[in-house]
Amino acid sequence: MRYELTQDLLTGNNLIDTEHKQLFAAINDLLDACAQGKGREKLVDTAKFLNNYVNKHFSDEEKLQVSSNYPGYPPHKTFHDGYKRQLSDATQQLLAEGPTVRALGQLNQMAAVLISHIRTEDRKLAKHLKG
Repeated sequence: MRYELTQDLLTGNNLIDTEHKQLFAAINDLLDACAQGKGREKLVDTAKFLNNYVNKHFSDEEKLQVSSNYPGYPPHKTFHDGYKRQLSDATQQLLAEGPTVRALGQLNQMAAVLISHIRTEDRKLAKHLKG
């Protein structure tokens, strides 16, 4: 199953949407590698990418939220901080145990949570930014 950046996931904010496209590309690259029997090789790289990605992307979003006086900033920031901790913990476990089916499932679940966040919370932010 490939992830698509469908209309319901677009925010209309160029920076946010561009970064979301990068996220989907990385996840789909991992899924493609899994389909070709090369998922274990790609799993660690994808986890490392996702950690770097969320740090940059969440920082970019938070700057937009603060500069626009977004009223949903506190809970949005709380989600970001918790997500970064969970992803970091999952990545550390992956590095310690190696690429396993369980690690792949955990990373896929983390991606699904992030996509749900995009669909709901990031769209609220985009609506606020549009005024």
